[in-house]
Amino acid sequence: MSITKYQIFLKTAACGSFSKAAEAMNFTQSGISHAVNSLENELGVTLLSRNRGGVVLTADGRALLPRIEQLCAAHHAMMQTVESLKGMDTGLVKVATFSSVSSQWLPRILKSFGGLYPNIEFEVVTGDFYDQIENWVFSGAVDCGFLRLPSAKHLQAYALHRDELQVIVPCDHPYADADPFPLSELATEPFIRLEEGEDYEITAAFDKLGIRPNVKYTAREDRTMLAMVSEGLGISLLPELMVRNSPSPVKACPAPRRFFRTIGIAVKDKKALSKSTRLFVDYVRAWVAENGDK
Repeated sequence: MSITKYQIFLKTAACGSFSKAAEAMNFTQSGISHAVNSLENELGVTLLSRNRGGVVLTADGRALLPRIEQLCAAHHAMMQTVESLKGMDTGLVKVATFSSVSSQWLPRILKSFGGLYPNIEFEVVTGDFYDQIENWVFSGAVDCGFLRLPSAKHLQAYALHRDELQVIVPCDHPYADADPFPLSELATEPFIRLEEGEDYEITAAFDKLGIRPNVKYTAREDRTMLAMVSEGLGISLLPELMVRNSPSPVKACPAPRRFFRTIGIAVKDKKALSKSTRLFVDYVRAWVAENGDK
């Protein structure tokens, strides 16, 4: 049995096309297609339905997907254990993250960590929601993940940074220099909301302030929201890390009260970590303590 076929199938299912999977895995498109076809012949079922727009899971594919994910996670864990037994600073670390960490911290962390441990490789996946990242860590699909604390699944987590919520306004807004931003304006101004599922702290903040925002737009990506604020479509309430080094010109004001989200890094079982994952988690904790506010 070739584990690579199963890994290729998972990547293709996640990407939704052979071409995107080929790009992600640095394979040729024909190589990806051949591997999936070979796996289907080996199992005797059709896993993916092909169409002009890409591929989608068949009913058999959906039924087998969790088993294949478990198989690949088990293989990865075994290989991590093998590398640890060798006593070498090598291995593959699978890291899950979310957008603001992946843009503000992770490139610098990986660059400096790679200077110390050049033989450790990384696979980085970005989750759309915090609970998705938690599920990946809990299932063993990734070795560690950046997430919001506390963990709903009671993972073994380490707090890294308290990220303060700020009111984001256009640069020419009448209250662009307010400290704090007026509560009455926060309640009445057109508001751009972060997509439901990622806005737990924001919703909680409005509840504690006793107001409801005048929601006009809802968006998923922080860069989209910042661009909309910059164009004067409304104001928003976002964690500082999302706003840092904004590609669109905006102003950040203190909220009427101070609110925070706590960012952490989590693993399923710290006693079962590979050496490479343990090195990375320890390095992240030290790096954020020194550089998290920069």
